[in-house]
Amino acid sequence: MNNGHRSPNTPSKMEVFDYLIVGAGFAGSVLAERLARGSGKHVLLVDRRPHFGGNAYDHYDDSGILVHKYGPHIFHTNSKEVFDYLSRFTEWRQYQHKVLASVDGQLLPIPINLDTINRLYGLSLNSFQMEEFLAGRAEHRDPVRTSEDVVVNKVGRELYEKFFRGYTRKQWGLDPSDLDAQVTARVPTRTNRDDRYFTDAYQAMPKQGFTRLFSNMLDHPNIGLLLNADYREVRNIIPYRELIYTGPVDEFFDFRFGKLPYRCLEFKHETLNKPLHQPVAVINYPNDCAFTRVTEFKHLTGQEHPKTSIVYEYPLADGDPYYPIPRGENAELYRKYQELADQAGVHFVGRLATYKYYNMDQVVAQALTLYARLCKLNRAEATDRYIEPPLRTVTFPAKTKRGRSLSSRRRALLPQE
Repeated sequence: MNNGHRSPNTPSKMEVFDYLIVGAGFAGSVLAERLARGSGKHVLLVDRRPHFGGNAYDHYDDSGILVHKYGPHIFHTNSKEVFDYLSRFTEWRQYQHKVLASVDGQLLPIPINLDTINRLYGLSLNSFQMEEFLAGRAEHRDPVRTSEDVVVNKVGRELYEKFFRGYTRKQWGLDPSDLDAQVTARVPTRTNRDDRYFTDAYQAMPKQGFTRLFSNMLDHPNIGLLLNADYREVRNIIPYRELIYTGPVDEFFDFRFGKLPYRCLEFKHETLNKPLHQPVAVINYPNDCAFTRVTEFKHLTGQEHPKTSIVYEYPLADGDPYYPIPRGENAELYRKYQELADQAGVHFVGRLATYKYYNMDQVVAQALTLYARLCKLNRAEATDRYIEPPLRTVTFPAKTKRGRSLSSRRRALLPQE
């Protein structure tokens, strides 16, 4: 396994990149931008997908509707630093995300709030009465170890069955009693009428989409972009000094200890010949359907269009990795890979490389932290520094190790001395 050092078989006349970054999602793109624009480094960003942006990639479908290819991505954060940093690359559309759950023939607010209870049971409770209502139904669990414990301890068995158990079993392929508490601990229960899914200080969507945000972020002469390419095809051809890896950590080490378990997703997109289909962006289906939720993108984007686009989301056991499955034995398996990673001379960053579920803002913050460490900067310097180098050009070798021409791939022109 190449650990980031120059291969002796690399042509000596080729440009030596300061960093090869594997994966053009948030982690890789933020690091590419900061290393290039903030420190004048020369970076090659490689992704095996035909686009940058990772799972946040959005595009216009055949009807001209802006859709999220890999399911809904809603930006929210309490970090002013992260929000201000990303604001350099996009204008924002203010957006408060709301979700309904299809339960007992009704569409009810989720997370559970006062209106959820009143409409479900035909009551007219106030906030104080709702606290008493939930307390009377809660089943005390001590200690709270599993996802089932979290919910039943708060709202009791009936609400757990209606809103949580079925959804969790579909999403994770496991009963909540077999999952760590962190899965359902992320979802609050409210005794007021606040029906926002998130309560972060900063909630907004990129005004022209996530792909435009990434395009602006990567628009720098020191950043080379190589798509439709596995980094293993080029690591011994294109010389570089250090490697930053954002892909699956078990794959990096050739699955030495076996595969880390992930939950995967399948998305079925559909265009409808009407302006809107559902009252909010996302409707959850905890119980009766094979899919977990349906998203309508025009709520997220604010786009005006005579048609609308929705996506059905089906969890799967196999496919592209999306969610690390939070169980004790999986954490123990990851620790074995982490020990290898600590000794590999490679920088591992992001959800897949650290086997941890992160929101987008958390990945950005993690990438900024790594950049500050690499360049021995404090956090303010990490986001504020700018260096504008002269343009350069670089030539690639004619073919990869597997013999496919690099010229047939989409790539950005690289800087030249």
